[in-house]
Amino acid sequence: MSAVRTTRATRTVRTAVAAVLAAGLTATALATPALAATEESRQRGHEATQRALQAQVDAGVPGAVAQARDGRRNWTGTAGERGGDDRYRVGSLTKTFVSTVLLQLQAERRIDLDDPVEKWLPGVVRGNGHDGRRITVRQLLNHTSGVYDVTSDPAFQEKVFGPGFLEHRYDTWTPRQLVAVALAHPADFEPGTSWSYSNTNYVLAGMIIEKVTGRPYGKAVENRIIKPLKLRATSVPGTRPSMPRPSSPAWSKLSADPDAPVHDVSRLNPSMAGSAGEIISDSNDLQTFYRALLKGRLLPKAEMRELTTTVQVSPEIPQIRYGLGIMWQKLSCGKEIWGHAGGIHGSSTEGRVTRDGEHSLALNLNADWTGDGGAVLEAEFCGTPPRG
Repeated sequence: MSAVRTTRATRTVRTAVAAVLAAGLTATALATPALAATEESRQRGHEATQRALQAQVDAGVPGAVAQARDGRRNWTGTAGERGGDDRYRVGSLTKTFVSTVLLQLQAERRIDLDDPVEKWLPGVVRGNGHDGRRITVRQLLNHTSGVYDVTSDPAFQEKVFGPGFLEHRYDTWTPRQLVAVALAHPADFEPGTSWSYSNTNYVLAGMIIEKVTGRPYGKAVENRIIKPLKLRATSVPGTRPSMPRPSSPAWSKLSADPDAPVHDVSRLNPSMAGSAGEIISDSNDLQTFYRALLKGRLLPKAEMRELTTTVQVSPEIPQIRYGLGIMWQKLSCGKEIWGHAGGIHGSSTEGRVTRDGEHSLALNLNADWTGDGGAVLEAEFCGTPPRG
């Protein structure tokens, strides 16, 4: 999910490059000494990645964890208060799970991604320029629907991401409530004419999965992805506020004020994110998922082509394009990677893999106001050391 709205263009670029949830804490007061790069990391060529993790903690992130696989070689690095096996909220990486389920349902001929949303959710997407009769399921998945982003609503921001969070952190939000908040605003553009990241798209996608399968979207994710891949650290929590162990705190200021007090925001009712961002996982499971997905273990060839057919995010950032719940990115060294970024209270996550599924990285920073996951990606896939 994403919590901050400035101008539409600024928010689009910010989301696309995964600067998510701007709020935070004075991490220098909370960060513990970072772990030095291990001998194993040096031997396996991950020294730049470890240094990039260290740089995040030096810059104020309380804790960071990353795991990488290159072929059969595995590496784990930590800095600050994050542990190597920590579980964390992955935010919008949930979207890749959701799109995978819908592509599987299409492969089974139970749905067509070019169906209008109205076919599956009659009367739900109507008002203020929104019309489910003119929006396809595919346009939800690649963010070309024009549906307003629920997390851009000022009152929702105040209650869910701002100081009101402390009072409302355990509130339950139904998908219909989230959609209603979004549809109270004008549509962003005519369907298919532009691109803008919208969490509402994936709330609707989760509702469609439930309509097609007759069960909550989370059950489809569990039965079709989590269980087959044996993702033992991955869960769809629903309304459960607690974090499974092992985990370490997630921190936020719940404010743009740099002098605001810090808060442990680990416990929350994740229905505020729902099918747009509620999943909990760890770095090992995320790598297993993205590697399996890009290797074609979860989807037939035809659906793989659809998954990886991308649209332009912005002329300003040609190095990033968006597929169906997955991003393509070209790094500074020319290497191309696939995956997603995610942010939710006190947690910023990246999951990336090369197209052949052989080189992967998953990382998490336990803060939502600062940090540069992109620097860690550059370090791992390009060997670029952090600046400074």
